[in-house]
Amino acid sequence: MAADLRAKLDEGCAALSIDLSDIQKQQLLDYVALLVKWNKVYNLTSVRDPAQMLSRHIIDSLSVLPYLEASSLLDVGTGGGLPGIPAAIAYPDCAVTLLDSNSKKTRFLQQVKAELGLSNVTVVHGRVEQVSLPQFAIITARAFASIDDILDLAGQHCEQGGRLVLMKGVYPEQELQFDSDQFRLLDVVSLNVPACDGERHLVRLIKDQG
Repeated sequence: MAADLRAKLDEGCAALSIDLSDIQKQQLLDYVALLVKWNKVYNLTSVRDPAQMLSRHIIDSLSVLPYLEASSLLDVGTGGGLPGIPAAIAYPDCAVTLLDSNSKKTRFLQQVKAELGLSNVTVVHGRVEQVSLPQFAIITARAFASIDDILDLAGQHCEQGGRLVLMKGVYPEQELQFDSDQFRLLDVVSLNVPACDGERHLVRLIKDQG
């Protein structure tokens, strides 16, 4: 099973043109193993099969890596750590903060940080609109909320010139009519995620320099 998962991960990285070391790939596979183990008790994801976790969660998250490279990253509503954990593994020099209001999920993330030795990760338990945080170069969210809601709740944590990088499914035409005097739409990227059914889009907004 482990060899099959490694082959599937290798294929996904090759298809996405993402170059990870053997150590980084092993960390991702160890992360999947932790997801499987803790999911039985903590219900981190509705996906139970390790191969499905790899394609629907890990490779899906890897598809946005080229857009997440920065000095600091906040993953809002990170849940089981997606896409924040894969980003932290891929970019060890990036300070990654994982935020979630579910204490079971943040306990899991603390365990992932410890077992994988991710010294660049900070786990925060709380609601994004209530916690005290520094400002970040990039804020990302995966199936967390509408664009308007994310701007209202998390926009304050984005530095001037920083970006919101939001993972969406189908092209979010209605959500793109958002109202903001601080953020403007940079682009909407259509993602081709190997082994994943359905559309994937990445909405990028930039916080204009004041």
